[in-house]
Amino acid sequence: MKVTKEKTENSQAFLTIEMEPAEVEEGMKTAYRRLAAKAKIPGFRRGKAPPIILQRYLGKEVILEDALNSLIPQAYEQALKEQSLDPIAQPRIELAQTEPVIFKAVVPLRPTVTLGDYHHLKVERPVPGEVTEAKIDEVIDIMRHQHASWVPVERPAAFNDLAVMDVEGRTGEETFLKTQAVQYPVMKESVRPVPGFAEQVVGMSKGEAKEFKLTIPTTYYKKELAGKEASFKVKMLEIKEERLPEVNDDFARQVNPETPTIKALREQVAINMKQAAEDNARREYEEKALEAITAAATLEYPPFFVEEEIDSLFVDQARMLQLDEKGLEQYLKSMNKTEEQVREELRPVATKRVTQALVLNKFAEMEKIAVSEDEIDAEITAILNGAPEKGRAKMAEQLNTPQARHSLEHTLINRKAIARLVAILGSQGNQTAESKDKEVK
Repeated sequence: MKVTKEKTENSQAFLTIEMEPAEVEEGMKTAYRRLAAKAKIPGFRRGKAPPIILQRYLGKEVILEDALNSLIPQAYEQALKEQSLDPIAQPRIELAQTEPVIFKAVVPLRPTVTLGDYHHLKVERPVPGEVTEAKIDEVIDIMRHQHASWVPVERPAAFNDLAVMDVEGRTGEETFLKTQAVQYPVMKESVRPVPGFAEQVVGMSKGEAKEFKLTIPTTYYKKELAGKEASFKVKMLEIKEERLPEVNDDFARQVNPETPTIKALREQVAINMKQAAEDNARREYEEKALEAITAAATLEYPPFFVEEEIDSLFVDQARMLQLDEKGLEQYLKSMNKTEEQVREELRPVATKRVTQALVLNKFAEMEKIAVSEDEIDAEITAILNGAPEKGRAKMAEQLNTPQARHSLEHTLINRKAIARLVAILGSQGNQTAESKDKEVK
């Protein structure tokens, strides 16, 4: 067997492997015996047909394919030993020719990551957003809408009302919408069920029936309806108006029994907003720190890392939209995109995730960050404490499997690594600030 390493790039070794004719011949003999034991050839008992008969009956290509299914993996393993290669995943193998047998293998190798001088990185720390009285008022106003009541009114429908209606929509002879007593928020410039529908509802009175036509835009998200003319029949059953609660102590107790006064509610809102602003600033700083150390690093990794991450993102997207295979097909059709186009759109995000994960792993290795079994146990306990009591036993069993514990270990190492990185950058920032103070003095 002759093995040639053509090149090594992107943490992949490109091999060309030529097998000796004698190896192939021996493999063919083994394949003859294997296939003869299975084949039903008229006039011969199983395993007793001569090779020439078996070849005539099955075809030489079938026998060669069977032989190569065994020979190529063996030759590949031997080639790895000769070239002292340590792959991290299955290779990509392509049969180049059969006489003599030559195949090519792309061998994925371990990524190489070289970090820059992260001890001297400078990342500006975001300042948490200020909590003002006006912002507190905005939150209080959202709470008022959340606790509003809807009261029937005897007047024509207006924007921001809640209309209760029977609705039928058709395009030509096809009915695409038919519902009774549906509660429809009458919102200006709403695109549901189609653009312009809400404007037609405004002014209708209780008990009134109305028919109208609307041309659906060509850019409509449901492509099967885009560009068509839709006919609607609407009957107004009831009109409800939003009644907001007054901002007083009763409202405060309605929102939270532990805030007996509106003053206490505003103070709690301010505390929550301040905590959220600090959390957002912290997460932003962590992201900037990770981006900075990644930008300063040099990486090389097999392309399949990104492809696997794209697969994961694509599956997560489908799961989030609760799409099965048929639903996914319809979703892509409505978006006027192919699966390949969506996957390409996910590539930048997948690439960023892969590079940052590799850099963070290398940083954790350089900083000798580790996690003990006790820390994993503590994390499991925290997860279980936050879960409903029913089903905790089963969840505890799942979390204590070797795979789950390994996953938690990886998560905790990443968490520690981010904290260490931020501490290093923060220390560097403090040193810079101290230097500036000395210069001023």
